[in-house]
Amino acid sequence: MITVLGKSSSINVRKVLWTLAALKQPYQQEEWGSGFRDPNAPEFLALNPNAMVPVLRDGELVLWESNTISRYLAATYGQGALLPSAPRERAQVEQWMDWQATELNPAWRGAFMGLVRKSPQFADPAGIEASAQAWNAKMAILEAQLQKTGAYAAGKEFSLADIVLGLSTNRWKMTPIAHAGLPAVEAWYERLASQPGFKEHCANGTP
Repeated sequence: MITVLGKSSSINVRKVLWTLAALKQPYQQEEWGSGFRDPNAPEFLALNPNAMVPVLRDGELVLWESNTISRYLAATYGQGALLPSAPRERAQVEQWMDWQATELNPAWRGAFMGLVRKSPQFADPAGIEASAQAWNAKMAILEAQLQKTGAYAAGKEFSLADIVLGLSTNRWKMTPIAHAGLPAVEAWYERLASQPGFKEHCANGTP
């Protein structure tokens, strides 16, 4: 049985849970993280020395890093769904997954942490505004890509790229900033609503 360690409200845990829902793959979950079991506990650190959720156990295999976990699940249980086996098509999906982690996520940090999490470290209004502008600029890149494909982030088929970017877009929509007008993003987000797991793990009221 697959076991996911991590609390359901974590955006990175939700990547994995949505992937499992899309694959219709059964799993069990242990709630770890703030408000639940402490990931600094020795038994958790033995699985992930970074003390971060999620962690996946699949038999004797232990994995951390949410995008890596999602890739593993799709490659192992997807039978071609969510992550193509052909190198060129697979690279296009992974490109947008990596862009979400390395480009989009850093842009939202100041605005989200300041306005939603109310972190004292991110309370400076100028820093929040700069983050909001950077966030909108990155979302405009996604807008241009969706205008090209007319469907999903990496092409005509729903993929892991849409799961990770869908969660980031949900966070963008729920953070109280001035949002750029992005019609292709809005249409794509509406298309995502028909995918298994979207309501439970993406648009579930948690940013």
